[in-house]
Amino acid sequence: MRISTSSFEGLTQSGIGLPSAEMMKRDTMKDVQNKGGIATCPAHAPKDHPRVKPRRIGVLLANLGTPDATDYWSMRRYLSEFLSDKRVIDYPAWKWQPILQGIILSIRPFKSGKNYQSIWNNDLNESPLMTITRDQTSAIRASLAGMFGEQVMVDFCMRYGNPSTVSKVREMVAAGCDRIVFMPLYPQYAGATSATANDQLFRALMQEKWQPAVRIVPPYFEEPAYIDALAASVRRVYDTMAEKPDVLVCSYHGLPKRYLTEAGDPYHCQCVKTTRLLRERLGWTTDQIITTFQSKFGPEEWLQPYTVEEVARLAERGKKRIAVIAPAFSADCIETLEEINEEIRESFEHAGGESFTYIPCLNDDTAHIEALTGVIVENLKGWIG
Repeated sequence: MRISTSSFEGLTQSGIGLPSAEMMKRDTMKDVQNKGGIATCPAHAPKDHPRVKPRRIGVLLANLGTPDATDYWSMRRYLSEFLSDKRVIDYPAWKWQPILQGIILSIRPFKSGKNYQSIWNNDLNESPLMTITRDQTSAIRASLAGMFGEQVMVDFCMRYGNPSTVSKVREMVAAGCDRIVFMPLYPQYAGATSATANDQLFRALMQEKWQPAVRIVPPYFEEPAYIDALAASVRRVYDTMAEKPDVLVCSYHGLPKRYLTEAGDPYHCQCVKTTRLLRERLGWTTDQIITTFQSKFGPEEWLQPYTVEEVARLAERGKKRIAVIAPAFSADCIETLEEINEEIRESFEHAGGESFTYIPCLNDDTAHIEALTGVIVENLKGWIG
């Protein structure tokens, strides 16, 4: 059957068959608006259809958290949330909460507030962890924007305090993110860090009517780019020193020992492997670098050796020059800037140590941002080209 030109034009103009020029123009405008992030009605949908944001992918970085201020009530709110987490303190609530709410939170906020005051970023009125995490996020956002444009939305949240995981998931869903890559900023996995961050993400998803698909970034403690960044940070500090340290102490945040022996937490093994890989990358011998654990809390035994005790033993054994690095922390915080640089330094010097050097966390160092970005891109595969 032969179709005349006039018949073809009639079908087109009536909206039957191939789209008319006006329809093509309208759909093109919708595509342009979607690329710009404006919510529009889906093509061919009824006029009263709810407007829909263009599809995007969210990358949500997660760190531990920070109090909003250093006063008693701000510290108490933060510590109560942190120390009430069953992933952190797994004692039965009937036993632990009276102790926490009655004794610990009556005293500890004053001490913790004073410690935070000694490192507080007064210019921005926030903790260094907040400042650094924001800077890391900005750098990663710029890097991913160069690769994928506006298709990827990058932000950060805190497990405890603000900005909350729930609020940031809500923002991403509202912005059109139907897929989220969630990255706990902990190189080594632990139930008390990575797992509780994931728990909070899942709680946030429970509040969403239309849940996005989610990918959890696994621990990156053995990623070559991460090890390279650590090694470069050590060399950078050592190259400025006329006399090199006798020992490099790799101080990791501690955990109760039973978390490893009874619950099978892989944290200890991953920390030890990070130290070994760092030593191999530096080309050092086993006596030039050691693994220790800090931040013990409570009466039970934690992973050993304890950093605060081990640095004193090193000084007593004649190791008068040491450097300390904290490979478990992606950003400097109260445990590094105050505990390592003050309490642990004091222990070493009191025992006769002469030269104590703290090597900062990788923070927003270019090599660190490249390493984190590389891990994220790997986890975006299949979702974006």
